[in-house]
Amino acid sequence: QVQLIESGGGLVQAGGSLRLSCAASGFTFGNLDMSWVRQAPEKEREFVAAISWSGDRIIYVDSVKGRFTISRDNAKNTVYLQMNSLKPEDTAVYYCAADPSRTGSLRRPYSFWGQGTQVTVSS
Repeated sequence: QVQLIESGGGLVQAGGSLRLSCAASGFTFGNLDMSWVRQAPEKEREFVAAISWSGDRIIYVDSVKGRFTISRDNAKNTVYLQMNSLKPEDTAVYYCAADPSRTGSLRRPYSFWGQGTQVTVSS
C-alpha cells in the first residue's frame, strides 16, 4: 500500500512562491507515476501536473504552465511542486497522487492519494 505525505503548504502573498513536497513509502517509488491535483472550496478537483515514473514525461494544466514545475527525486522517494508567481486563484488544497500502472495518459485516475496540504494565496 502506497502512503503519501504532503508538506510545504501555507499562506503566501500573490506573486510569491512555495514548494510542495510529497514523500512516498510502501512501494518502489521509481515505478510510480506521480501527480498533483488541487481542490478549491466548492469546486471539483483539478489536475495540476504529473510526471512519469522515469521523469521523461511531464504535463501541466494550462493555467499553471510557466509558473509551476513538477520534479522528482527517486533517491529520496519524493516528488515536488515548485510554485512561482502564485495567484489568489491558486488557493486550494493540493493533493499528491501516485499510480503504479505506468500505462496510459498521465491524466488518468490515480490509485493512491495523500491527505493534502492547504495553499492560500492572498491578494
